[in-house]
Amino acid sequence: MVVALTPDLLGSLVLAAAALAVLVKAAGATVDSLVALARHYEVPDAVVASTLVALGTSLPELGSHLVASLGIVSGTLDPAVASATVLGGNMGSSTVQQTLLVGLFLVGFGRVTLSEAFRRATYYPMLAAFGLTLAVAFDGQVSRLDGLVLLVGFATYTYWTVSTHGKTERISGTPSASPRRDALVAFVGFVLVLASAFVVLRVVDDLVTTLGLNGSMVGVVTIGLAAALPELTTVVESLRRKTPEIALGTLIGSNVVNPLVGFGLGGVISTYAVPPSVIQWDLPFKLVVGIALLAVARREGWVVRRREGAWLVIAYFVFVSVRFLLFAV
Repeated sequence: MVVALTPDLLGSLVLAAAALAVLVKAAGATVDSLVALARHYEVPDAVVASTLVALGTSLPELGSHLVASLGIVSGTLDPAVASATVLGGNMGSSTVQQTLLVGLFLVGFGRVTLSEAFRRATYYPMLAAFGLTLAVAFDGQVSRLDGLVLLVGFATYTYWTVSTHGKTERISGTPSASPRRDALVAFVGFVLVLASAFVVLRVVDDLVTTLGLNGSMVGVVTIGLAAALPELTTVVESLRRKTPEIALGTLIGSNVVNPLVGFGLGGVISTYAVPPSVIQWDLPFKLVVGIALLAVARREGWVVRRREGAWLVIAYFVFVSVRFLLFAV
């Protein structure tokens, strides 16, 4: 299908790109301000790591879910298109992190040992999150009960992490010198996240209706890619500081938050219509890749190297290619 690039279409694309940029930037400012406030009020690092940092790295996706669900409930967004867009964005972002960014990190770092503590605290919960999400979404719907199950799953994971694995985790950042200012920045940043997410979703809704596109695929290449940009900076910084635990913890941890909280939050507020691509390709693909990497690491004494990193990068392009070929329309 050939699409004519009319002035209206070009304007919509520019508006969506600007909104995505604001979405990512505002999310980062919100998280930084909240962490500074937490340091000022001496909130334990374990709590900050398992709540603010874990949720904050997924704030663009979660903000999009919140806006989409409110739009569905209020009738301002088409339920099928909005559901497909944010679920596609969720899967796109988390797959970028799980495959492309982890792969690039391994290629750059060379050799990483997956410790037992890391596997128990982060990697196994990621696989469990994929399995639980696939189970509740398998019938093509995320009901309010399904959403509640996912949120309870995340709350259980958070409590378990804080009580058993998060006691010694140290969070970087300086305490807030002006709590009122940081509170205002966090509030304004969150409002901008919601506003920019609404703009993106409205533009996508119009494009899907006008051009007959697949909302899920549009979500993968817009929200999915843009929302993964903050994690890219974490990879670069971890390579510079030679701290593989930070990068892997952030990238794999986001794959716990995204499905459990993203699908769960939207399900509780509005329910979701799950597109076939999520059930037939996205979640099964993520499970297979996750288990395969674990099997290879186990065989190699829990060590992963550049070779595994290269395979993960290839896996991402396989994911996108199959998405385009089988689920683009």
